Amino acid sequence: MVYNKVALVTGANAGMGKAIATELARQGATVVLVSRNRRKGEEAQAEIAAATGNPSLDLLVADLSSQQAVRQLAKEFQQRYSHLHVLVNNAGAHIQQRQVSVDGIEMNLAVNHLAGFLLTNLLVDIMRASAPARVVNVASNSMTRSINLDDLQSEQTFEPWEAYGQAKLAVVLCTYALARRLTGTGITVNALHPGLVATDIANDAAPPIARPFVGIIKRFLLTPEQGAQTALDLATSPELEGVTGQYFVRRKQGRSVPISYDEALQERVWTMSADLVGLEHSVSHSS
Repeated sequence: MVYNKVALVTGANAGMGKAIATELARQGATVVLVSRNRRKGEEAQAEIAAATGNPSLDLLVADLSSQQAVRQLAKEFQQRYSHLHVLVNNAGAHIQQRQVSVDGIEMNLAVNHLAGFLLTNLLVDIMRASAPARVVNVASNSMTRSINLDDLQSEQTFEPWEAYGQAKLAVVLCTYALARRLTGTGITVNALHPGLVATDIANDAAPPIARPFVGIIKRFLLTPEQGAQTALDLATSPELEGVTGQYFVRRKQGRSVPISYDEALQERVWTMSADLVGLEHSVSHSS
């Protein structure tokens, strides 16, 4: 499915992103890794090449909390490549204290939702020209069951799990909105919950009282390779060709929270997201 195709994976220097990139490379794709840290990205690139024997690996360095960096990432990618068949928006973070990005955006929202939202919008034309193509958004069952549009950036009250979960709900809402916009283009858009995976986010998300036990807890979590399987299915499986606007849990089609199917809410969050990243021309229904 991905042999000789081009795939872009964010957060590819470690954990689940690295596992996704490794398997895509093993299947013969040209894989572009996105890493915030150049050294870690180069180490991952070398390790993946050694493990797979695939030299068709590239590295782009970007701090996805910065909208300028995301725009530069999209520009650099399109300068190097004329096609994009698979986009995996995997990069994520669980920020314990309220912080804002260089753009003044709450960091959980900036990294977990807006970065992928902006990157996908900037790359949708090259994906349309490459169709069939697939967008894979890593979400989480930690998504909240509601969303406070009056306090999307947690300015009034900040609780880390709430901020993280609200950002992941926004990912799912906009996944469904984008899938609807791209009907008939040959681009599919799906979101997923990988399961509880032993990654750096598991470390970051643990409350201070639980930190001494993280090592023990992680023994009972999925490995990054196991967690990567759902994303890999969505990126590569012939059986899922044409499947779009769906939410997958542990390699099976599932259901996200009820409110996520509210189309009016999807459109409101889409518009708010486009405004927050300064997109004058986000993907429209007439595309």
